[in-house]
Amino acid sequence: MPRSPTGHRVTMIDIAEAAGVSKSTVSLVLQGSPLVKADTRDKVLNAIDTLGYVYNRGAASLRNARTNLVGMVINDLANPFFAELAVGIERVFQTAGYIPFIANTAESPTRQAEVLRSMREHDIAGLILCPARGTRQGDLDAIITGGLPLVLAMRRVAGVKASSVTPDNFRGARRATEYLLELGHRRIAFIGGYADMTAQTERCGGYRAALEAAGLPVDGTMVIEGPTTRETGAAAIEQLLSLGAPPTAALCFNDVVALGANDALRRRGLATGADFSLVGFDDIREARHMWPPLTTVAVDTLSLGEKAAHAMLRMIHGDSRRDDYLGDVTLMMRDSAGHPKAV
Repeated sequence: MPRSPTGHRVTMIDIAEAAGVSKSTVSLVLQGSPLVKADTRDKVLNAIDTLGYVYNRGAASLRNARTNLVGMVINDLANPFFAELAVGIERVFQTAGYIPFIANTAESPTRQAEVLRSMREHDIAGLILCPARGTRQGDLDAIITGGLPLVLAMRRVAGVKASSVTPDNFRGARRATEYLLELGHRRIAFIGGYADMTAQTERCGGYRAALEAAGLPVDGTMVIEGPTTRETGAAAIEQLLSLGAPPTAALCFNDVVALGANDALRRRGLATGADFSLVGFDDIREARHMWPPLTTVAVDTLSLGEKAAHAMLRMIHGDSRRDDYLGDVTLMMRDSAGHPKAV
């Protein structure tokens, strides 16, 4: 059996290090894939010749058939919404005999690239990805061209042709804004997220559509961008209430932002639902226990996680059809939204 310079049996990792490529690239060369550039293929073949590596195709086929690791890359596990999503995914994989290989990117595309590279080198059977903010088509090209089953969860990426599982962000945000309009609000803000996030584009789009349908202008000073955190919600309230004509209500990108906004209102001595109305999005558990309980757009997070896992399992078992699932949403009317005070 060939040995590496350090004395151990030569492996694909040794070949990858010698050629300066990833293990997955070595695997593609050994399989005769046309996706590898000629100069890269030559580097890999030269490393194989130098180290005397022998590729056992029978053993490789058996290994691949038994692979039961599935990558699960989450953009923000600190957010209870994504933690619930992960539980739904894991529940299905456990039943099916697959082991989720989970990682948190904390919204960092750089960290995401490192995680994706590592997971591919571990020969995962497929990947469920909640893309970090700033993810571009080119960041996922290697996964798509390499044929690794990919499902995008919660966010789509422009130009990437992959199965996706997302809530109906546009409809949910439009319905929430319409509800505030029905209560009598005419100056309504939108708080949180960034315009380069597909979910924010969809949710803010629903908000704008409802205002325009009611014949109301969209005031740019009423749209506050920022990280989807409590801190953003709190800072936005301070900014909005300092306006000459402040809003009387706000639709928040998610419940976490709404929780921060509620904190800021309480610090000012204002009563949420009476002095200022708040609506969130997602319906995480904490939303129901906030005081007052948060009016929000409910997303069946566990179900979406299960849908993503089932889509992945179908792809692993050879179903290459693209599946774009749009999850239903429901407005949960609680006490944080009420009629505006008479001026």
